[in-house]
Amino acid sequence: QVQLVESGGGLVQAGGSLRLSCAASEDTIRAYVMSWFRQAPGKEREFVTLIDRSGAGTDYADSVKGRFTISRDSAKNTVYLQMNSLKPEDTAVYYCAAHRYYAGRDRRLYPYWGQGTQVTVSL
Repeated sequence: QVQLVESGGGLVQAGGSLRLSCAASEDTIRAYVMSWFRQAPGKEREFVTLIDRSGAGTDYADSVKGRFTISRDSAKNTVYLQMNSLKPEDTAVYYCAAHRYYAGRDRRLYPYWGQGTQVTVSL
Protein backbone atom coordinates (compact mmCIF):
# COMPACT_ATOMS: atom_id res chain seq x y z
CA GLN A 1 0.00 0.00 0.00
CA VAL A 2 1.42 3.34 -1.07
CA GLN A 3 1.30 6.02 1.58
CA LEU A 4 1.85 9.69 0.83
CA VAL A 5 2.22 12.55 3.32
CA GLU A 6 2.42 16.18 2.22
CA SER A 7 3.90 19.02 4.18
CA GLY A 8 5.22 22.54 3.72
CA GLY A 9 2.05 24.47 3.06
CA GLY A 10 1.30 27.80 4.67
CA LEU A 11 0.50 31.45 4.20
CA VAL A 12 2.71 33.54 1.92
CA GLN A 13 2.48 36.93 0.25
CA ALA A 14 2.11 37.25 -3.48
CA GLY A 15 5.51 37.00 -5.14
CA GLY A 16 6.84 34.76 -2.42
CA SER A 17 7.94 31.13 -2.46
CA LEU A 18 7.11 27.87 -0.77
CA ARG A 19 8.44 24.34 -1.05
CA LEU A 20 6.07 21.46 -0.59
CA SER A 21 7.22 17.96 0.26
CA CYS A 22 5.57 14.61 -0.33
CA ALA A 23 7.06 11.80 1.72
CA ALA A 24 6.29 8.39 0.26
CA SER A 25 6.48 4.87 1.56
CA GLU A 26 9.67 2.99 0.80
CA ASP A 27 10.72 2.64 -2.86
CA THR A 28 7.62 4.44 -4.14
CA ILE A 29 9.45 7.36 -5.67
CA ARG A 30 11.43 5.31 -8.18
CA ALA A 31 8.65 2.88 -8.98
CA TYR A 32 5.78 5.31 -9.45
CA VAL A 33 4.85 8.37 -11.42
CA MET A 34 4.53 11.13 -8.82
CA SER A 35 2.22 14.07 -9.38
CA TRP A 36 0.90 17.18 -7.71
CA PHE A 37 -2.69 18.34 -8.01
CA ARG A 38 -4.48 21.23 -6.35
CA GLN A 39 -8.02 22.11 -5.45
CA ALA A 40 -9.29 25.60 -4.79
CA PRO A 41 -12.58 26.19 -2.95
CA GLY A 42 -15.55 25.50 -5.19
CA LYS A 43 -13.38 24.18 -8.01
CA GLU A 44 -12.42 20.78 -9.30
CA ARG A 45 -9.06 19.25 -8.44
CA GLU A 46 -6.63 20.15 -11.20
CA PHE A 47 -3.31 18.87 -12.42
CA VAL A 48 -0.21 20.86 -11.51
CA THR A 49 2.83 18.79 -12.42
CA LEU A 50 4.31 15.30 -12.53
CA ILE A 51 7.65 13.55 -12.62
CA ASP A 52 7.99 10.18 -14.30
CA ARG A 53 9.57 7.03 -12.91
CA SER A 54 12.93 7.76 -14.44
CA GLY A 55 13.00 11.16 -12.82
CA ALA A 56 13.97 12.73 -16.12
CA GLY A 57 10.54 13.44 -17.55
CA THR A 58 8.26 16.15 -16.22
CA ASP A 59 5.04 17.85 -17.24
CA TYR A 60 3.57 21.13 -16.04
CA ALA A 61 0.23 22.85 -16.30
CA ASP A 62 0.49 26.04 -18.33
CA SER A 63 -0.62 28.06 -15.32
CA VAL A 64 2.50 27.11 -13.33
CA LYS A 65 5.09 26.60 -16.05
CA GLY A 66 8.19 28.67 -15.38
CA ARG A 67 7.23 29.27 -11.74
CA PHE A 68 6.94 25.78 -10.22
CA THR A 69 9.51 22.99 -10.27
CA ILE A 70 9.02 19.36 -9.36
CA SER A 71 11.96 17.28 -8.18
CA ARG A 72 12.64 14.19 -6.18
CA ASP A 73 15.15 12.73 -3.76
CA SER A 74 15.04 8.96 -4.12
CA ALA A 75 17.25 8.41 -1.10
CA LYS A 76 14.69 10.23 1.04
CA ASN A 77 11.66 8.87 -0.84
CA THR A 78 10.44 12.41 -1.16
CA VAL A 79 9.07 14.51 -3.99
CA TYR A 80 9.25 18.29 -3.83
CA LEU A 81 7.28 21.10 -5.38
CA GLN A 82 9.19 24.38 -5.41
CA MET A 83 6.75 27.21 -5.96
CA ASN A 84 8.09 30.65 -6.85
CA SER A 85 6.41 33.91 -7.83
CA LEU A 86 3.25 32.79 -6.12
CA LYS A 87 -0.04 34.41 -7.05
CA PRO A 88 -3.33 34.61 -5.14
CA GLU A 89 -4.83 32.26 -7.72
CA ASP A 90 -2.38 29.59 -6.56
CA THR A 91 -4.31 29.38 -3.30
CA ALA A 92 -5.54 25.81 -2.91
CA VAL A 93 -5.07 22.53 -1.11
CA TYR A 94 -2.18 20.77 -2.79
CA TYR A 95 -2.23 16.99 -3.08
CA CYS A 96 0.46 14.50 -3.93
CA ALA A 97 -0.62 11.50 -6.00
CA ALA A 98 1.00 8.36 -7.35
CA HIS A 99 0.41 5.92 -10.19
CA ARG A 100 2.39 2.82 -11.01
CA TYR A 101 2.48 3.50 -14.77
CA TYR A 102 0.20 6.34 -15.88
CA ALA A 103 2.00 9.58 -16.54
CA GLY A 104 -0.89 11.85 -17.30
CA ARG A 105 -3.14 14.62 -16.05
CA ASP A 106 -6.39 12.77 -15.37
CA ARG A 107 -6.86 12.78 -11.60
CA ARG A 108 -9.46 10.00 -11.84
CA LEU A 109 -6.77 7.52 -12.79
CA TYR A 110 -4.57 8.04 -9.75
CA PRO A 111 -5.22 5.45 -7.03
CA TYR A 112 -2.99 6.86 -4.31
CA TRP A 113 -3.36 10.25 -2.67
CA GLY A 114 -2.03 12.16 0.28
CA GLN A 115 -4.19 14.14 2.68
CA GLY A 116 -3.26 17.51 1.20
CA THR A 117 -1.57 20.64 2.46
CA GLN A 118 -3.07 24.13 2.36
CA VAL A 119 -1.32 26.91 0.46
CA THR A 120 -2.70 30.43 0.85
CA VAL A 121 -1.29 33.35 -1.12
CA SER A 122 -2.29 36.82 0.04
CA LEU A 123 -2.08 40.11 -1.81
